[in-house]
Amino acid sequence: MGETIKNRYEFVVLFDVENGNPNGDPDAGNMPRIDPESGLGLVTDVCLKRKIRNYVETVKEDVPGYQIYIKEDVPLNRSDRKACESLGIEETDEKKVTEALKKLKRSDPDADVKLRDYMCQNFYDIRTFGAVMTTFVKASLNCGQVRGPVQLGFARSIDPVISQEVTITRVAITTEKDAENKSTEMGRKSIVPYGLYRVEGYVSANLARRVTGFSEEDLELLWEAMINMFELDHSAARGKMSVRELIVFKHSKELGDCPAYKLFDAVEVKKKEDVEYPRKYSDYIVDIHYDTIPESVEVKRMI
Repeated sequence: MGETIKNRYEFVVLFDVENGNPNGDPDAGNMPRIDPESGLGLVTDVCLKRKIRNYVETVKEDVPGYQIYIKEDVPLNRSDRKACESLGIEETDEKKVTEALKKLKRSDPDADVKLRDYMCQNFYDIRTFGAVMTTFVKASLNCGQVRGPVQLGFARSIDPVISQEVTITRVAITTEKDAENKSTEMGRKSIVPYGLYRVEGYVSANLARRVTGFSEEDLELLWEAMINMFELDHSAARGKMSVRELIVFKHSKELGDCPAYKLFDAVEVKKKEDVEYPRKYSDYIVDIHYDTIPESVEVKRMI
């Protein structure tokens, strides 16, 4: 997988949505997520990780070491069983697997680590974000729990957003009975007319070295995936979504040179003075206050 990263990183991603729903809330009829107190739009970390996983799976299809652990229509046990097979456990019945795992643990004290290492080496998203791989019920041995070096927070919009419901019609009728009485059906979709969102994240070289082996190649793929995470994921429901900025802070050493909040505070995003209701990215100004950033921290604007 290449050489493990040696430097700590923090990053800020700015992305926007136009006439779409960036992340529906199933507890609110799939309307766009909004902080009820501030009116700011929200996008969960899980949603953004899904986009990154989908991108990596697409561009690294069938490339060894870049499988995706958490993916649609693939049970986690199926992937866990591959790790067991790498240690010579060929059984498929859960009870027999459990017995074989117990026997293996008694004969090999390092079996837990070997299983974990196998999963990290073969699955990009485990190597990056970590995973809980305790899926064998009542098993004394499992693939472990991995804390990934890359962590994201929730994305939050710069200004309050409006969740707008749009009424739509369709000419396709669902049932024969309905077709006898009407020629169209009504529906609704929820959109955000425009919103600019900001998400902050962290890359720990210490966890990469001690646990997952997250490499320099993995890091470059992560930046590429973040920049393009909406380019292969367009849909009518999500409208026009684009990553506008990826600002990366590279520390000079593994444990970093300063607290993360100082770097995040150095990135100021605000709407222009003559703009009351932002409707496009150019309605905003993005400033980086370099004078507050230590000289030992390198700043890169990847877009």
